[in-house]
Amino acid sequence: MQLRRAFALGLAGTATAQNGTPDLATALSSQNSSLSLLNGLIANTTGLADTLRGLTNVTILAPNNDAIQKILSSSMAAGLAMPGAIQNILSYHVLNGTYYASNFTSSNMSMFIPTHLTNSMYSLVSGGQRVEVMYNGTNVTAYSGLKQPSRFVTTNVNFTGGTIHIIDSVLTVPMNVTSTLPSANLTAAAGAIRFAGLNQTIDTTQNLTIFAPSNDAFNAVGSVFSNFSMQQVAQGLQYHVVQGLGYSSTLMNMTMRTLAGQNLNITVINGTVYVNSAKVTIPNILVRNGVVHVIDQVLNANQTGASPQPGATTTTAAFSGASTGTAGIPFTSGVTAATSNVPAASTTAATSSRSNPAMPIKTGAVGAAALFGGAAVMMNL
Repeated sequence: MQLRRAFALGLAGTATAQNGTPDLATALSSQNSSLSLLNGLIANTTGLADTLRGLTNVTILAPNNDAIQKILSSSMAAGLAMPGAIQNILSYHVLNGTYYASNFTSSNMSMFIPTHLTNSMYSLVSGGQRVEVMYNGTNVTAYSGLKQPSRFVTTNVNFTGGTIHIIDSVLTVPMNVTSTLPSANLTAAAGAIRFAGLNQTIDTTQNLTIFAPSNDAFNAVGSVFSNFSMQQVAQGLQYHVVQGLGYSSTLMNMTMRTLAGQNLNITVINGTVYVNSAKVTIPNILVRNGVVHVIDQVLNANQTGASPQPGATTTTAAFSGASTGTAGIPFTSGVTAATSNVPAASTTAATSSRSNPAMPIKTGAVGAAALFGGAAVMMNL
């Protein structure tokens, strides 16, 4: 309650530059009917107003009152008292560069924009954690961790250091890979990483691109994986991981070197992205140290020449003779799935332009992680 009362306070003191463009405090105060809680948050967080005052060439995604009230009314509110939590969360709402609404509406592809969130507790992405912004022909929307959407409701509130867009929900700080996968119903991939002893590597290596097979993909080759050793699973998983950031906007006909030391062949056919013969079905799940793309097949490092079959009604598994296992989906024992379903990977194809199925957040412990990302996991929020 004390924190909520503090949020009700507004910014004190405003100014306008000589050229008529307001400074940040004035610009935010001009939208006080929508941003009074954000203004109070800034005013009552030591040093935050001074930090924001010095910003130049930035775009601020400002959560409106409804967005912040939703956080204050949830179990996540207590976490705001963590040292540095507010500063780091808000730094994820500051984009590097000035982007007006027209910069987004004139693009037919998602933009992955670096932010001021560089604290390694929250981000292991060089240049700052990314936010995906796209225009779907009607609305401009920012996508953050767990593909949570934040719609632009007011745009181009300009100030001397850049511009402000008001959004309808607080951005979700991306979580660790091993926390994100179960929340995306990729429980087999999460369990395989744990079985192979790769949690630390996958969660703490900077700038990763991970092609994560869906549960259906793992199930289709369950007979093979039931006989794999820990070392074989680890080697197979490393063939799905690239060190380097590969958001959908940068994927083209190319090769990518994996942690297994072998190449993946990336092919784009009519806007659909393929990895060897596997189709990317859900793209751009942002994580603390990079990005995850969901694919519809498990990749085989011994079948690097496998090619896409876009016209086929069924796909050929990369593992010859593989079949569904007899013990259910492999590696899922003990892995808790999300409480809601993501769009079916078998029916949703990723494209290089406008394709962004939403993804739910689990309740409970992952609810806190939805706001605080990897820091929440490390602090057991």
